[in-house]
Amino acid sequence: MSQASSPTQIPDEELDLRGVICPYNFVKTKLKLESMAPGQLLLVHLDDGDPIRNVPRSVSDDGHDVLSQERADQSFRVVIRKRLDE
Repeated sequence: MSQASSPTQIPDEELDLRGVICPYNFVKTKLKLESMAPGQLLLVHLDDGDPIRNVPRSVSDDGHDVLSQERADQSFRVVIRKRLDE
């Protein structure tokens, strides 16, 4: 039973971190994920540059799944599935 990434998936939580500098955007993403149930989806809005390079890599290193990254105007929309083993 695979849950493939698709644009029809509705995130459980959303976090707008446009204008937030590194490493605060990762810290805020990590804290939000900690408050969520395993398997829930988080949509994060990130700026171009360091945020889109660093935050997806860092949450992936923490064991979460980055399901998608897409450009939206001047920022990016990143969908993250909280890891199941917490």
